[in-house]
Amino acid sequence: MTTVSVWRDENGVNGLRVQDHAGFAKRGKDIVCAAASILITTCVNSLESVAHITPEVLVEEKSAVIEVRLPQGLSPMQDHDCRIILHTALQGFEDIAAQYPRYLQII
Repeated sequence: MTTVSVWRDENGVNGLRVQDHAGFAKRGKDIVCAAASILITTCVNSLESVAHITPEVLVEEKSAVIEVRLPQGLSPMQDHDCRIILHTALQGFEDIAAQYPRYLQII
């Protein structure tokens, strides 16, 4: 099962961690894993290209982990934009979890 961990602070979501394979299908054919991978990757890319920040990113391919966190020292506008991007990604994960609850959970 894929697990999405959500980190929050007083301003809302400030990080996401996606871990493990969903087990919906064989590796390379798993639509739940593919959806989760594209969501977290798009989140990271959007933080860079839309919010113009460099997020803290951890990728561990062997253990199937991708983690993104907001750095310190963001301007109010950057912080606002980053929170929207993270919240949008979280909404996508919630939608996947609602459709495939046996394969993706949010904690």
